[in-house]
Amino acid sequence: MAKQNPGESRTRSSLSIFIVVGLCGFFYLLGAWQRSGFGKGDSIAMDITKSAADCAVLSNLNFETHHNEEIKTSINTKVFEPCKAKYTDYTPCHDQKRAMMFPRENMIYRERHCAPEEEKLHCLIPAPKGYVTPFPWPKSRDYVPYANAPYKALTVEKAIQNWIQYEGNVFRFPGGGTQFPQGADKYIDQLASVIPMKNGTVRTALDTGCGVASWGAYLWSRNVIAMSFAPRDSHEAQVQFALERGVPAVIGVLGTIKLPYPSHAFDMAHCSRCLIPWGANGGMAMMEVDRVLRPGGYWVLSGPPINWKTNFKAWQRTEEDLQEEQDSIEKVAKLLCWEKKHEKGEIAIWQKSLNADSCRSRQDRSEATMCKAANPDDVWYKKMEPCITPYPSDIAGEQLKPFPERLYAVPPRVASGSIPGVTADSYTKDSNMWKKHVKAYKRFNSLLDTGRYRNIMDMNAGLGGFAAAIQSSKLWVMNVVPTIAEKSTLGAVYERGLTGIYHDWCEGFSTYPRTYDLIHANGLFTLYKNKCKFEDILLEMDRILRPEGAVIIRDEVDVLVNVNKIVSGMRWETRMVDHEDGPLVPEKILVAVKKYWTLEGNTTTTQ
Repeated sequence: MAKQNPGESRTRSSLSIFIVVGLCGFFYLLGAWQRSGFGKGDSIAMDITKSAADCAVLSNLNFETHHNEEIKTSINTKVFEPCKAKYTDYTPCHDQKRAMMFPRENMIYRERHCAPEEEKLHCLIPAPKGYVTPFPWPKSRDYVPYANAPYKALTVEKAIQNWIQYEGNVFRFPGGGTQFPQGADKYIDQLASVIPMKNGTVRTALDTGCGVASWGAYLWSRNVIAMSFAPRDSHEAQVQFALERGVPAVIGVLGTIKLPYPSHAFDMAHCSRCLIPWGANGGMAMMEVDRVLRPGGYWVLSGPPINWKTNFKAWQRTEEDLQEEQDSIEKVAKLLCWEKKHEKGEIAIWQKSLNADSCRSRQDRSEATMCKAANPDDVWYKKMEPCITPYPSDIAGEQLKPFPERLYAVPPRVASGSIPGVTADSYTKDSNMWKKHVKAYKRFNSLLDTGRYRNIMDMNAGLGGFAAAIQSSKLWVMNVVPTIAEKSTLGAVYERGLTGIYHDWCEGFSTYPRTYDLIHANGLFTLYKNKCKFEDILLEMDRILRPEGAVIIRDEVDVLVNVNKIVSGMRWETRMVDHEDGPLVPEKILVAVKKYWTLEGNTTTTQ
């Protein structure tokens, strides 16, 4: 056999290395392009449902489990067809046509009005033609692909206020707003000169009438998480833009129904020219903000009628009208024991008293009507009342630790025994359990903490253990506590420095289609068994999940068998995974990825 030339061997070796490096570079750039927002989809996401040999999957987990024969798709599985093109941005409880059937008084027509059973859609909401993978955070804060929310109305209507600009195939968000045309950062700097945002004291915020949520977007860099809401109205897609940017937001309005948040939850509430009649109806809207504001929390009001003597001409309103409005606001603030800390330009800031004792010394008790409701957190579809919510017995404002320490500190509601059946010990055990669960999730989905998933939803959040375990500056979690849950835990979730909302999953969620990157559901289907159809819940999950978004469903295996049968007709790729403690544990995990498909012929396209 002829002896190989050493020089020739070195040449071949060098050539091989060059080829490998070149291919690696090519696929790296391809992956970066896909994740940049201009790839049709992000095919890396599909890896989590492939075989256990894949590097993103834990090899010692048995994907088929011991119930393999049961979970095979039946030939009689129902196949869900795409909905018509007109439903691309369908919001089942905020439908524009249905809204017009309700009174306009006090914004009733902009509240939740869900489709009756006979009008529910049983099809898959399509993505618009040309839909692309959103930009990763923080680029998404400033840029949104035009194809994902193709609405230019705000670029014209709010042009001089710097809300949004259309540039080629993207929308650009300069960070401006009606009250901060010079940018949200400078505006927040003014607020931070009064409100302690640097030390973690202020962590959770509520933005009423948020527009495209630039205030919340720019608070993120200061480690403050804002829940933003705005109605689905003539300002087309403002909440959709907020979520495309990666900012927590829901469709909502402060009308006649209580906000779907627990009492004493937010460190700060904000209204920037939000057009809410704060002094009307006996100050009922301000009293609702007071209910959700933590003792010692701050309320920011910017725009009319603040400093009306200087600005009334620019606002094109009479002095008498503006003075009457400000006087009514000041009167209600005094009744609520809010102390004005700042008023300059068009910004005023009040602070709520820390406790009932400090309030009594300043409050006119003869005019103060206290709410009689036994549970101030019982808010789902409950009418607002012109009454003041009593201070909590655990004095939440004084006991809360700064963030991020408060993430794992025992919440005051738990420490005081305010949540029946939840103790400091069971809270700690729950936190440790979720650390273990999330560690296992990261083994079969290595993308969890890479920034691939920005908007995450936990459909049955409990004490917020999943969100705490996955906490990162790259993502946020909408912690949903079902209204039928055995324990009302959302208040404790907020005391951890997290955000969330109450919701009944027998109805549509207050969001646009394709607004979440990952959905987590622990025990949700067991909870809703015999309450409403699994099909309806799963179709709603599909509606709010982005193309190639991921799903993690944790439940009893018999429940997951039924769930898997339904989703096999929904253009989802699925795999069953054993519990991290082994195959003998009856609780299993169903992992899924929604396939990429759009209105372009209603065909499935997998990258």
